[in-house]
Amino acid sequence: METDKTDEPRRWGRRTKGAIVAAVGWLLSPLSWWNDLVVNVPLAYLFSLPFSLLDERLYVPSFALGYWLTNVLGFVLLHKGVVGMVSTRRASLRKDLLVATGYTIVIAVAASLGWLPSPALLLEKWGGS
Repeated sequence: METDKTDEPRRWGRRTKGAIVAAVGWLLSPLSWWNDLVVNVPLAYLFSLPFSLLDERLYVPSFALGYWLTNVLGFVLLHKGVVGMVSTRRASLRKDLLVATGYTIVIAVAASLGWLPSPALLLEKWGGS
């Protein structure tokens, strides 16, 4: 019985860590409808900044890659956080990847159409050049 009481803090620590990792994963994943505008697009924009400063043509591909990576990282963290927990819903990796790819295409098209200007253009505009 004594080992059960001493294992309890460790169990709570693992559960707490798993919950935090799962929450971060959920924020990054496309499972929350608002995360793109608030989390993933800004992160993808920051990811594309150094690439677009090297060459303007790298903006859209690096933005799309950064966006896709935030979604994939979200799924990985979410999965890692909930490992060992009982779930009534069975996740479909294929569906999740298709949704992430669809979102990526939408964001890449928005960036290509100029709705999301490249960081290099904004820096030029703000710098007065």
